[in-house]
Amino acid sequence: MKKNLGVAGELFPQSVFIVASYGEDGTPNAMNVAWGGECTRTQVAINIGDHKTTDNILARGAFTVAPADAAHVAEADYFGIATGRRVNKAEGSGLTFTRSEFVDAPVIEEFPLTMECRVISVEDWAGEKRFVGEIVNTRVDEAVLDGEGRVDFSQMRPIVYDSTRRVYRVVGEEVGGAWSAGKALM
Repeated sequence: MKKNLGVAGELFPQSVFIVASYGEDGTPNAMNVAWGGECTRTQVAINIGDHKTTDNILARGAFTVAPADAAHVAEADYFGIATGRRVNKAEGSGLTFTRSEFVDAPVIEEFPLTMECRVISVEDWAGEKRFVGEIVNTRVDEAVLDGEGRVDFSQMRPIVYDSTRRVYRVVGEEVGGAWSAGKALM
């Protein structure tokens, strides 16, 4: 038996992305964003409301995106509950913010993977801003690369947000091969 929940967005998982930007005065800032993802292999889309990060990205035309990992769940959550309009989140987090070589936005060194993005479009969408960024560079810690130079997410241990329980979960268990598990049904 199934039950109607009405209007309820219950897609799972929601990736936990840490979006970093610079303020008008050059102060680094970061925000926890669950409404986003790759929209092509070379573009990222994020939806955010009225936040310091929104103002920063509009002013600078750039941002970085780092999937949060299990090793930094406390910092990732902090970036979601603190507001950059009142506190310096870079100082409060204790993480290392460095200038990107490719875009006008910071990279947080402790996160093992960061996509550096140049804004290519901004849309007003449902009371929020939808930013689409072109990925101009992806930086990755060699410790999370496999022997063939590909990102090994089981080593990285990215987290996702479970909105039904309001908890973070770790991604990693392999359950089947893409483009092969379904061949049995062909």
